[in-house]
Amino acid sequence: MRLRAMAKINLGLDVLRKREDGYHEVRMIMQTIQMYDLLDIRKKEEPGISLSTNLPYVPSDERNLVYKAAKLLMDEFDIKEGLSMKLTKFIPVAAGMAGGSSDAAAAFVGVNRLFRLGLSEEELMKRAVQVGADVPYCVMRGTALAEGIGEKLTRLPGLPKCYVLVGKPGINVSTKLAYENLHLDQTQSHPDIDGMISDIENQDLHSLTAKMQNVFEPGIISQYPVIQEIKDLMEANGALKAMMSGSGPTVFGIFDDRSKLREATEALRNSHLAKTVFATQIYNKK
Repeated sequence: MRLRAMAKINLGLDVLRKREDGYHEVRMIMQTIQMYDLLDIRKKEEPGISLSTNLPYVPSDERNLVYKAAKLLMDEFDIKEGLSMKLTKFIPVAAGMAGGSSDAAAAFVGVNRLFRLGLSEEELMKRAVQVGADVPYCVMRGTALAEGIGEKLTRLPGLPKCYVLVGKPGINVSTKLAYENLHLDQTQSHPDIDGMISDIENQDLHSLTAKMQNVFEPGIISQYPVIQEIKDLMEANGALKAMMSGSGPTVFGIFDDRSKLREATEALRNSHLAKTVFATQIYNKK
């Protein structure tokens, strides 16, 4: 069985407060895009889980979220057969695009189907939060409002048709660093998440993109100015808006016109500002 583990972007990202348990309360609008890793899974006779990846620095043991997700279901349902998995990564690692979380979501879906466990999407999502806060959303996919620590999800209508240009500079940013550079007491500007939801309901792409905002951006851009350079280049080449996704450093631009997307893709490649350049479109759940 081969599954696609799709990347996500954050159209809006707000951090409300730090909770007593150390986690942060967030409000985010999440969107799946058609950029994906591939997960091949099959049963094997000998018990246990084997995982291989195409990248030497990606762990292939219980440190990998794919392994964790598969083991969680196999332990719960006492599955005696073995499982062989091969993960082929295309989504950049540590990029604010939920690559690892999406891979784990694919493992949940795949193990459920392969061993005919009969779990619904909702039942999978309940288990997925044990592996990571973004994993339930990656099981669900599409356009959604995420609240709490990211695990409280409300499905939203799909976005109007649009195109996405992804540019990741040759740097990695940890979520920990993003939070260390976020000073909520000094953050004056927060995204209008409710206004964005209203724009999505009204299918108004231009109004929606005008409101796009990520509270992590100022702190991360102050450390890595290349992020601002990529944003500026995308907007100068026809993006309605360009923004950093998640805790970064990936930048994405939203386009309403495929020819503008092509021109911007070429300009970004020629600039050498980004190590990964990928042109795609959004994925709306049917």
